[in-house]
Amino acid sequence: MESGQHLIMTADQVMAFSIIGLMMAVFIWDRFRYDVVAVLTLLLACAVGIVSPKDAFKGFSDDIVIIVASALLVSAGVARSGIMELIIQRVWPDVKSVRLQLCFLVIVVTVLSAFVKNIGALAIMLPIAFQFARRSNVSPSVFLMPMSFGALLGGLMTQIGTSPNVVVSAMREHLVGKSFTMFDFTPVGATVAAVGVLYLVFFSWLVPARARKSLTTDSSFSNRDYIAEARVESGSTVIGKQISDLVKPAAGDAMVLQVIRNKNLISPLPDFLLAEGDTIVLEGTHGGLDSVINTAKLDIAKGRDVQTGDKLQQVEVVEAVVTDNSPLIGINAKRLNLFDRYDVNLLALSRPQERVRQRLGDIVFRLGDVIVLQGRDDVIPNLLQELKCLPLAKRNIMFGSLRHGLVPLTILFVAIAATALQIVPVALAFFAAAVAMIVFRVIPARDAYQALDGQILVMLAALIPVSETLEKTGCTKIIGHWLSVFASSLPPSGALAVILVAAMLVTPFLNNAATVMVMAPIASSFADSLNFKPEAFLMAVAIGAGCDFLTPIGHQCNMLVMGPGGYHFSDYPRLGAPLSIIIALVSVPMLMWVWPLT
Repeated sequence: MESGQHLIMTADQVMAFSIIGLMMAVFIWDRFRYDVVAVLTLLLACAVGIVSPKDAFKGFSDDIVIIVASALLVSAGVARSGIMELIIQRVWPDVKSVRLQLCFLVIVVTVLSAFVKNIGALAIMLPIAFQFARRSNVSPSVFLMPMSFGALLGGLMTQIGTSPNVVVSAMREHLVGKSFTMFDFTPVGATVAAVGVLYLVFFSWLVPARARKSLTTDSSFSNRDYIAEARVESGSTVIGKQISDLVKPAAGDAMVLQVIRNKNLISPLPDFLLAEGDTIVLEGTHGGLDSVINTAKLDIAKGRDVQTGDKLQQVEVVEAVVTDNSPLIGINAKRLNLFDRYDVNLLALSRPQERVRQRLGDIVFRLGDVIVLQGRDDVIPNLLQELKCLPLAKRNIMFGSLRHGLVPLTILFVAIAATALQIVPVALAFFAAAVAMIVFRVIPARDAYQALDGQILVMLAALIPVSETLEKTGCTKIIGHWLSVFASSLPPSGALAVILVAAMLVTPFLNNAATVMVMAPIASSFADSLNFKPEAFLMAVAIGAGCDFLTPIGHQCNMLVMGPGGYHFSDYPRLGAPLSIIIALVSVPMLMWVWPLT
């Protein structure tokens, strides 16, 4: 009778399956914003009673949301520091093949993920991916999803690589009295990861190139060329190097117009050697100039540092357009003397449809010029009003922004080390790292929220209580019973494959550690009923729970790249479904060889 009772679903179970099925269909349809779909799903679940009002908003305090938000901020801090551009120029300066770049990124993030938290490994490599994308003039989406999947694959290789491996080790000790060890996962995990990396490198074209939607608002300005001046100071990395070395980080997005040495103008030949005290006149896009200035450690403000007398004050960099009644028209920057009068620096100027060849201070302002100003946040608004300049939509302009070199990278590695050594939980470590990025002014406090992807975070927080309904309503027990009935008629390899695939299908809707908690007892009892040893089945659960390649919502790594990559929900199964099949085909025979069933 117990078997029959399992087959009869309650109203709540029917409702839970129906709501989640409807949600998945709308996601795949891809006609509505993901956060709106998630919020409406949550409201519907509350309306029918499978999510209680007191649990409706628990997702907003869930560790996963904190980890993703913090990782976004930490990764933005590392990217802003310019340290990754410097590393790429020194380690791999001339590689422009997208395939080789993808291979490098996926392999590195996969290997790192075996020994550090996979989201930490991904956060380290994201800025490099953006640098490669800019250098090769491709969308970051070419790299980000394969990197996320690589991070998941890397976690399969060691006990500490991913949460399911840790949990399944504890479950084995509870069930059979002996835990898995650090490298028990390596033979199967490394084989699966190697095959997976090959697939990701050669079949990444399955995902169409996407553009991040939130970036389209300033796309009309993204290729604007600016004139800027910078000084080679004692700590610059280009002293004694050629001009060609200086502009290499910009990947063609910046060039040197003039070099001023001892008040003499010098033609900027590519092999000209730079020296301390040189003033360099640069032309390029804001991204290109930013890479050159910060990789070479040039002083764009030429020693004129804007002072903040109050801890609450921030130095900001803004773009503004000179309007038709501006007092700037007809005078140059030297005459205006912005720094002495207002404690504001003119960092750069752009003139639409005209190439300017003069030094920045000698340029006479005209109607329509775009100027980049650096000053205190309490001074800039009033100054723009006085100068009759119209501020542009706020963008991530970082000319002359204070960079801290190794500070953001150190913060990230300390957070990763703290989690690897189990000193503090992952959520707390990454949250502390995000706060440190602001405390050390790697990211100005006013810009911190721009690094967070609100749409992704709201979607994730709204879906956490919805996904938990599968366990609370007993749907997982129904799934376990169906698995037992179906797999009992299969050969050993088929039964093992069923357990692995079931874990893959369940993990998008449960935390991957929770998937192991639900599936491991089912797998163990199933193995016992067939008179098999449980190890291969427990390993199958760990692999399946660690491999969510079908949705963006099952693992924080997939969620982390969704916004920056501009991915659609349906993009994940396009690349992930074949990978899931490949992993099942590779894992099952490897498991049976490494962990014999009898």
